[in-house]
Formats: sequence, structure tokens, C-alpha cells
Amino acid sequence: MRLNEIVYTDAVPVEGYGPGFFRVKGEAHEGPMLLWARGRSAWGGLEDADALLSLCGAVDVLFVGTGAETAHLPAGLRARLEDAGLAVEAMNSPSACRTYNVLLSEGRRVALAVLPV
Repeated sequence: MRLNEIVYTDAVPVEGYGPGFFRVKGEAHEGPMLLWARGRSAWGGLEDADALLSLCGAVDVLFVGTGAETAHLPAGLRARLEDAGLAVEAMNSPSACRTYNVLLSEGRRVALAVLPV
């Protein structure tokens, strides 16, 4: 097997996570978080659609981490995001972080909205 070092250039990957926090750029961020190639911010959770809609045009796919377990997004939230042209994939938060990092390393236009485990 050939292993390659991942290079993110200016992008911001998730470095780790634990109970109630995510580590990005060497710093712990507590609570729900919104992350994209060039930034990070607190996120108000599944009720905060406006923060997610602000990513329209800047990203192609939004990964939503639903905590320790995979859960469906509220139908209204999913409809608003998809109507705005944003592709949305919901999965548990550890899977969402890994998937985000892999696609980010490929230079893809992705974002992560994630609830803590």
C-alpha cells in the first residue's frame, strides 16, 4: 500500500473531536460548529438554517454531523437547503468529519455543520 501525506494548503480540516468539542487549527471548539475551507464559526444547531444558507454558492456539498448517531435532518431544513441549490448529506459526526477532511484534501468545495458527540 502506498501512503501519501495529505496537504490542505490554506483549507481548515478537523484535527480531532471528543465529548462536546472539536479541534481545529490546534484549538478546541466547544459545541456545534460550522467549518468550511477558509473558516470556522459557532453554529446554532439544526434550527440555524440561515448560517447554512449563507454557504450557498461557496460550497457544493454540505456534510451535517448529527452527533453520535446518524439522524435524519428535519424535512423543512433539508427542503430549504436543497431549494437553495445546496447538496446535503447527513451522517453521524465522526463520519462527517472524516468525509469532510477527505474531500477537502482533494480540493473540493465542501462545508461541515457538526453537532458534538
